[in-house]
Amino acid sequence: MKEEKLINRLEATRYLVGRAPQALIVAGPGNAKFDLAATSDRPQHFYIWNSLGLAPSIGLGLALAQPEQQVIVLDGDGGTLMNPGALVTIARLAPPNLLHIVWDNGQYQLTGGQPTATATVTDLAAMGRGAGFQHVAAVTTISEFETGLETWLTEPGPWLVVAKIDDSPAPARPPKDPVWIKLRFMEIVTTTTPAYT
Repeated sequence: MKEEKLINRLEATRYLVGRAPQALIVAGPGNAKFDLAATSDRPQHFYIWNSLGLAPSIGLGLALAQPEQQVIVLDGDGGTLMNPGALVTIARLAPPNLLHIVWDNGQYQLTGGQPTATATVTDLAAMGRGAGFQHVAAVTTISEFETGLETWLTEPGPWLVVAKIDDSPAPARPPKDPVWIKLRFMEIVTTTTPAYT
């Protein structure tokens, strides 16, 4: 039987956006936001520039403020390791409309590929369970990701999903005007019909 390759982040991001077109998606600084922009730049996408570790905190605040909306956080292993306290706070406050996906390639890819702790000893899924997440998944193939997404998007969370990915570079860059990104996102948040039930 042919062994599947690790998840390709761009392919998985495209599938995710296709399955959750109305979700509010917060993407951390790095390749998570670059791949999200490559799928299609939309007002529902909030791109974080130069704030490593803050994507889950921003996503948590958004999920609490917009309980009728599906909120998805896309971040890398480096960002998640930068702010592990966010996992604890998400688990404690437990917004059911939050899905936190960590793209884990075991490296700080944009700054030269330096290894993160997940390349050796750290298990982010175990960290999530230890933080108190009741719903944690770890996937390594696109078929596991696609199958799991059907559950993660429909069953109340919060969900922490650790997706082991390959080291493919991101093909695109999103807009780099933080004020414009913020204002566009705020407008769509206040005018969109809730998509999460």
